[in-house]
Amino acid sequence: MFKGEIGSNQAASSPAGHPPAVIAGFSAWLLDAFDFFLVTICLTAMAHEFHKTDAQMYLIITMTMIFRPVGGFIFGLLADRYGRRIPLMINMSAFAVSGILTGLVPSFTALLVVRALFGIVMGGTWGVGASLAMEGAPEKHRGLLSGLLQEGYAAGNVLAAVLSFFLLDRMGWRMLFILSSLPAVPLILYLLLFVKESAVWQKQARTRLSWGDQHREILRHWKLFLYLLVFMTAMLFASHGTQDMYPTFLQRQWHLDHSHITAITAISGIGAILGGLVFGHFSDKNGRRRAIITAFILGAAVIPLWAYAPNQALLVTGAFLIQFMVQGAWGVIPAHLSELSPDSVRALLPGFAYQSAGVIASTVGYIEAVYAQRTSYATAMALTAISVFTIAALMAWLGRERHGQRFGAA
Repeated sequence: MFKGEIGSNQAASSPAGHPPAVIAGFSAWLLDAFDFFLVTICLTAMAHEFHKTDAQMYLIITMTMIFRPVGGFIFGLLADRYGRRIPLMINMSAFAVSGILTGLVPSFTALLVVRALFGIVMGGTWGVGASLAMEGAPEKHRGLLSGLLQEGYAAGNVLAAVLSFFLLDRMGWRMLFILSSLPAVPLILYLLLFVKESAVWQKQARTRLSWGDQHREILRHWKLFLYLLVFMTAMLFASHGTQDMYPTFLQRQWHLDHSHITAITAISGIGAILGGLVFGHFSDKNGRRRAIITAFILGAAVIPLWAYAPNQALLVTGAFLIQFMVQGAWGVIPAHLSELSPDSVRALLPGFAYQSAGVIASTVGYIEAVYAQRTSYATAMALTAISVFTIAALMAWLGRERHGQRFGAA
């Protein structure tokens, strides 16, 4: 149904690139990831203050995941109708508010509500930021800039690990969240003063659809949405399956303390950033699907070292390499999904599919924990990784390739 190659409507020429748009998208996604990973790092401290168990505290992560599709739909719809810049500025304003409120919450119930608000914010950021950045990126460098944009997520993870390492014990978790909201202010000003509206969207807006016609336009692409939903579920299983339970694996199987776990997390995050850039650039030369499949094949070869390293030096090497490959595949995603999506739904369709898939993929930690009860964390994570890498590579192969698609073409 979706198998195919580059369509005849593609052209070699490209619109003028707008680096500020890529910087804005990268920064927005970095801030969202920074806030999201702060929760995972501060979970124990928050549980102690609110007198909750780890299982009860995990509800705040669940609330964020559940509400991310809501944000993907709302902000994607707004971005396709009113432009990319204004919805992203609104999104970042809500981000700042949610960060401050997280630091001020008086109760656990209030914390759940605030993190649901953050879920809407986080869910809305990616689709809007990716459409703004990819529509402004020159076609010949779209994959490389896609890798830069996507690895804002990994950079946010590294930033959260580094700052919590130095500041959590000194300042407490509440102040960390308040501080996390402050960079949103200069980003909003940057969007206002330096980032131009997408020329592709402006061209599309000249023939703006009515709300009814826009609704029908969305429904017209339901087959593509279903493919993206399944594909992104596989991609998120690969990402979360190698990330979420990894700190637990280091603690339970290697008996490492917080400082060592944080350091290894930061090193793996650096690998993720480099992998996103390398495979994004690779996809510019060799195609999106080939880059994704190659990354997962190489990732599968790294699994034995990653899960069964005989010493700590090789453990760190495995952590670096596995995220280099997994997030290398992810670095292609903003460009690939933007090229697959029509101009009229480029913010909504990929963003909503991405965030909806996240709800499904959030179960991978539970699956690995069940595996671990019967075998070990190493075996559980190795079996999960090889399974999801295979499925994700297969879904990439089954999809279409529109490498070099000229946005705004008929």
